[in-house]
Amino acid sequence: MVKSQEHEHPKKTFGWAARDSSGVLAPFNFSRRETGEKDVAFKVLYCGICHTDLHMVKNDWGFSTYPLVPGHEIVGVVTEVGSKVEKFKVGDKVGVGCVVGSCQSCDNCANNLENYCPKYILTYGAKYHDGTITYGGYSDFMVADEHFVIRVPDNLPLDGAAPLLCAGITTYSALRYYGLDKPGMHVGVVGLGGLGHVAVKFAKALGVRVTVISTSPSKKKEAIEHLRADSFLVSRDQDQMQAAVGTMDGIIDTVSAVHPLLPLIALLKSNGKLVMVGAPEKPLELPVFPLLMGRKMVAGSNIGGMKETQEMIDFAAKHNITAQVEVIPIDYLNTAMERLAKTDVKYRFVIDVGNTLKSS
Repeated sequence: MVKSQEHEHPKKTFGWAARDSSGVLAPFNFSRRETGEKDVAFKVLYCGICHTDLHMVKNDWGFSTYPLVPGHEIVGVVTEVGSKVEKFKVGDKVGVGCVVGSCQSCDNCANNLENYCPKYILTYGAKYHDGTITYGGYSDFMVADEHFVIRVPDNLPLDGAAPLLCAGITTYSALRYYGLDKPGMHVGVVGLGGLGHVAVKFAKALGVRVTVISTSPSKKKEAIEHLRADSFLVSRDQDQMQAAVGTMDGIIDTVSAVHPLLPLIALLKSNGKLVMVGAPEKPLELPVFPLLMGRKMVAGSNIGGMKETQEMIDFAAKHNITAQVEVIPIDYLNTAMERLAKTDVKYRFVIDVGNTLKSS
C-alpha cells in the first residue's frame, strides 16, 4: 500500500497511462510514495518519448504490466528533499533516466554500473523495493532515491536535455567504454534517429571523424550541414559501401529494426568494433567468418551507470549538446506515438508536462 505524503505535497499524482497492449494512452490518477529520507521529489516539466516507450505500451517485448505510465527521460525542478539527502536542494534542476533502483551490493553497483545490476529497477513498469509498481515521467510529479537523480546543469535547456538521460547516455557510454573517443578516429553511426543524432554530436565533440550510415539519401544534407558529420553513406548503395570497406575504427549501430550486419562488419578496420545500441525485436543474422578474418568484434551497450550519466550531462553542457526535439502538449501523445512508429520525428518528441498536463 502506498502511504500518503507526510509533507506539504499531496500523494496524488496525475499522468497518462496505457491500460492494455492496444497502445492507447489516456489520463490516469495514481499515487506516489511519500518523500523518504533519501528521496528527492520534483515537479516534472518535460519528459522525452523514447522508442522503448512505444515498445512497452504495446507489450512488444512481452513483459509490460498495466496500467503503464511510460517515460524515462524526465526533467524538472526539486520541490522537496528527504532529511538525509545530501546532493540536492529545493529549486535544483534535476533529471531521472531509465533506472530508479538497484541492489547497491553487487560488483556492478560497486563499480558504478547500476545499469548492469541483476536487480536493477526500471523507472516504469517494474517492481520497486516496497513492492509497488514504478510509474514513469508522463506525469506531473516524481519521487526517486537521490542516488538515481541527475543534476541538470543550468546552461542546458530542459526540453533538449531530457532525451540525453536515455539516448544521450546510451551513445556516450558506448563511445567511451569501447574506446571510440580518441581524436582522429573514424567512427560510423548507423541510423539518424533519436539515438543516432546525439551519437553524432557526442562523437564530434570528442574529436572523432564521423560517417553517418543510413538507408535514406534524403538525410545527407541534415547529417552534414546541421549535425556536422564528416561524410554520409547510403547503405543501399553498393558502390558507396564498397569504397568505404575497411576504413572505420568502430561503428555505433542505433537501428532498432532488423537489418543486415555483414555490410557493416565489412566497413571495419582490423580490430574494429561494431557496437549495437538499438534493440531489434527479432534476432539478427551474424556471419562469423568476417569477424575471424579481421579480429573484429560485435558488442552491445545499454545506457550507463549514475556516475557516468552525470559525467555525460556535464560534458553535454560544456559542449552545448542537446537533443533536437519537437515539443508537444500531452494531449498530442497518441498522435506522437503513431508518428514515432513511422519514424516521423526529428529527432525526439518531448512532452511539455509542466504547461500542458492538467489534473482531472
